[in-house]
Amino acid sequence: MESSILRFIWAHSRRDQLLLVLFTVAGFPFLYLSLELPKIIINEAIGGANFPVTLFGHDLGQLQYLFALSGAFLATVLFNGGFKYFVNVYRGVVGERMLRRLRFVLYRNVLRFPMPQFRKLSQGEIVSMISAETEPLGGYIGDAIALPAFQGGTLLIILIFMFVQDPLLGLAAISLYPLQTWLIPKLQRQVNLLKKERVKEVRRLSEHIGESVTGIREIHANGASRFELARFSDQVGVIFEIRYQIFRKKFFIKFL
Repeated sequence: MESSILRFIWAHSRRDQLLLVLFTVAGFPFLYLSLELPKIIINEAIGGANFPVTLFGHDLGQLQYLFALSGAFLATVLFNGGFKYFVNVYRGVVGERMLRRLRFVLYRNVLRFPMPQFRKLSQGEIVSMISAETEPLGGYIGDAIALPAFQGGTLLIILIFMFVQDPLLGLAAISLYPLQTWLIPKLQRQVNLLKKERVKEVRRLSEHIGESVTGIREIHANGASRFELARFSDQVGVIFEIRYQIFRKKFFIKFL
């Protein structure tokens, strides 16, 4: 099995990832058109005075020109929406297909473990690792390459549009980018470390629950329910604190 999730994604879904990037890039001209058309409608169709206007060999009056541009804008918006729908569904299919493969590979590897390895791992850890812990990867796998390409391309298109309209406005828009470029990766690394710590704590919690169910007779016989509840409360409290730190850092990144 590959040493990292990105290598696993690239090894088994390279073609799909490249198609997703290609589809994403193909939609950028229509994104720019959806920004440009409202400006033309306001400046030329509503505020203009040079009528009639020749469009594709036809002379159009102001009202006709306005309707033509509005129809083009509506068609562009509908096309963008439909295109995003298609790409998002395709992303989801790619993610679920790869998630199925990942779970199969993990389960196959578990079956190949030597017997001493099972003494180090609890049943709860293995179940959680193959089921719950891999679930978020379904969305990540589909977005791993296509989403950065989409977000980066969208940002680039918007910046190009702003610089074309007013260079000063474009400079103002990118004035905070140096700070964001320096700070956001640091915060994201902290979030990733916290997520790893949360996974470890959830595994410990699963192990504790499994031990409690297995030894329920001893717990009842020794009156240890309160002790087990106290342990459980401490563990879920630790998970809560980790999630709280994740939320703070993650939403601060979005704020930036």
